[in-house]
Amino acid sequence: MSENFYVTTPIYYINGEPHLGHTYTTVLADTLARYHALAGERSFFLTGSDEHGEKALEVAAERQETPQQVADHYAKIFREVWDTLGIRYDRFIRTTDADHKAVVQSILQTVYDGGHIEFKEYEGLYCVGCERFLTDRDLEDGLCPDHERAPEKRSEANYFFKMGKQFAWLSEFIETNPDFIRPDRYRNEVLSMLKEESGLGGDLCISRPKTRLDWGIELPFDEGYVCYVWFDALINYLTGIGYPDDPDFPALWASAEHLIGKDILKPHAIFWPCMLRAIGLEPYRHLNVHGYWNVDSRKISKSLGNRISPLDMNEKYGFESFRYYLLRDMSFGIDSNFTEESLVTRINSDLANNLGNLVSRTLNMVKRFAEGNVPEPGPIGDLEREVMEVAGRLPEAVDREMRATRCHRALETIFGLVDAANRYLERREPWKVAKQEGGEESVRTTLYTCCEALRITAILLSPFLPLTAAEILERIGQSGELESAQLPQSAQWGGIQVGAATQKGDPLFPRIDLETIGESGA
Repeated sequence: MSENFYVTTPIYYINGEPHLGHTYTTVLADTLARYHALAGERSFFLTGSDEHGEKALEVAAERQETPQQVADHYAKIFREVWDTLGIRYDRFIRTTDADHKAVVQSILQTVYDGGHIEFKEYEGLYCVGCERFLTDRDLEDGLCPDHERAPEKRSEANYFFKMGKQFAWLSEFIETNPDFIRPDRYRNEVLSMLKEESGLGGDLCISRPKTRLDWGIELPFDEGYVCYVWFDALINYLTGIGYPDDPDFPALWASAEHLIGKDILKPHAIFWPCMLRAIGLEPYRHLNVHGYWNVDSRKISKSLGNRISPLDMNEKYGFESFRYYLLRDMSFGIDSNFTEESLVTRINSDLANNLGNLVSRTLNMVKRFAEGNVPEPGPIGDLEREVMEVAGRLPEAVDREMRATRCHRALETIFGLVDAANRYLERREPWKVAKQEGGEESVRTTLYTCCEALRITAILLSPFLPLTAAEILERIGQSGELESAQLPQSAQWGGIQVGAATQKGDPLFPRIDLETIGESGA
């Protein structure tokens, strides 16, 4: 098992504020980074903003500002939103950062000197939204499906990266490393792309003439051109961890996990590995590809006004509830549909009725029957063993799902212990046993078992719901445990401090009345 974990989001383009799609990828990266840190690994989480290219000029013209002013404006917004929501990134990188510009120019020179770049005339269909030339395979009814606009026919002289020479190697690499691109459907899609692109030569235009576009990183070997925005942007994954000189770079890069939406599969699965090979670097460890979040069964679109704001969701429902919903309701790799009704249903069923109810019932009875302190248990029986067995299976099962980027399944597994503890309470009925002569020991055992189940649940939930997990631990008298927690040891049965003072507190997740839901995209 690697002792390092390096996770990246795509760097987000500076043409709008964070929405549902950005939020999901960022929350997923944050959760994975927290999990691997909890598992004792050195974890590094990179996110940031993509600031060059034609789209930046379009936005600048709309706002009557310079591209740099637009870049500064949106980069600040993204950072502030993630900070407000408690996203714990290690670096927020900007493609206008000085060190990134230096790395891009160094790599361009290396690729040029290595004979991987040639200058030639090219004519093709160009989508400004995608910032790249498209093939007929990319179009639907003559339109770019992601931006619902017809590409422009362009002809101009540019520098081209001879990417097609790497396709045979890349196809073989993907075939012999079946988990390189996950899930499987996207690996198969990339192999199909490579087969088709091989027939087209596979060269990648990596420059734009300054006479048309001067907002970008200048080519070190021709001052009349700037770097193609995708070639520039992908390199952020190297700059962010100190390429080429930082002593930590080799170990972090060997553990690199990219998280992307399926709309940017081609640049990450084809352009990027070929670029890495041209500069002598091994590919990243995994490309993890998720589906789209649709809103009320419609694709997120600026024109439709359905770009759900994470700050609005935070204000209305609390961000931890929204965060849980995103992680639990998207099966990784498959499209998912957001509605406020499904969000509220998930909050009520999982967080209020299940987890929150277990916390409230347990601590109310600890207050009532054990003077508010975690009780010393008596002898355990078959019912206790059932709960202990469920808990004992959790660390390995959760670890397996998290290393496969299946957060929805990891959460389902963790909530199996919550379900087991709630069933156990119903079968034990401590509120009845307490009235029976000699029932005190049984009640203590029951309440101890529930408190310990909550402790283990909270530790395993901490990467997903960091504030909620800390609150549960504080309420059961284990405040500060997360500061030194490490899996799997901390999730082993029997770690709770007997005699610790507990506190009931308000409901963790108050139920939400479905009738109070407003329009989606509030």
